[in-house]
Amino acid sequence: MAISFNEVTVPGEVFGRGAKRQPLLTRARLANTNILLDRLTLDAGGSVELNVGAGDIGWFQMLEGDATLTLGTRVEHLTDGHVVFLPPGARSKLVAGKAAALIHATVPDAKRFDKSFEKSPPEFRAVDWRREPVLDSQHDARQRIYLVTPKLFGTKVLKGEMIIYPKGTMAANHHHEGAEHFMYIIRGRGTAWASEKPFPVQAGDVVYYHDLERHYLKADDDSELVFSEFFVPGEYATIWVNENEVCTWLPSGRDIRGERPVREIKAHSSADIVSPADV
Repeated sequence: MAISFNEVTVPGEVFGRGAKRQPLLTRARLANTNILLDRLTLDAGGSVELNVGAGDIGWFQMLEGDATLTLGTRVEHLTDGHVVFLPPGARSKLVAGKAAALIHATVPDAKRFDKSFEKSPPEFRAVDWRREPVLDSQHDARQRIYLVTPKLFGTKVLKGEMIIYPKGTMAANHHHEGAEHFMYIIRGRGTAWASEKPFPVQAGDVVYYHDLERHYLKADDDSELVFSEFFVPGEYATIWVNENEVCTWLPSGRDIRGERPVREIKAHSSADIVSPADV
């Protein structure tokens, strides 16, 4: 059965200077998980070191505020629109400008999920998802923005996306084969189903689905529902209970601001196991 809980139920601990860490997905909570997830909050001027093991990968998504990330001689100024990939062995420091919040995750022993990992290790990347193309669902009003793909981050270890459900929107019942994944609810309220059993979701919730577990969501009639979800590994099959409801994602020609995006993605189906080359 899916695991669901809100971040406010997880005690914080001191982590760096003027910073706090809430361990959300841990081996203590999920013995066999390949995804370790924390929520970090930094006061204005607070700082944390984000270090990645030699065989691991890390990434984080900014949720609030702004910060400066230093990795060697590289300096990146980040806003609440950035997703950052931290390669194996990375030693970085994050310093908040205004108070900041982010979700931060690692995948230990990442080479298990990507045959080319050791030969061609992925490099540091920072992506502003607000500049990325918005894709429209063929069947309903949902929208998708890719956050982590082989094209963006150079690895098949994981895949990430942001999904926007307008008020009252519902997805089709489905499951994944070959990947575990979690959702982090950024804003809004709705209902999630796992193996046909419903439970409410709201901003700050973490929902974790095991491999093969059927699931779907619906936004409340009076609330848009927005969440990020990440899969490990990044290549997997998606199977629908009703094959007529397989979702095709269509290019909108715009980013979330309504402007021309930094790249284009052609139409593709969620039934694809391997991400299309332009994704």
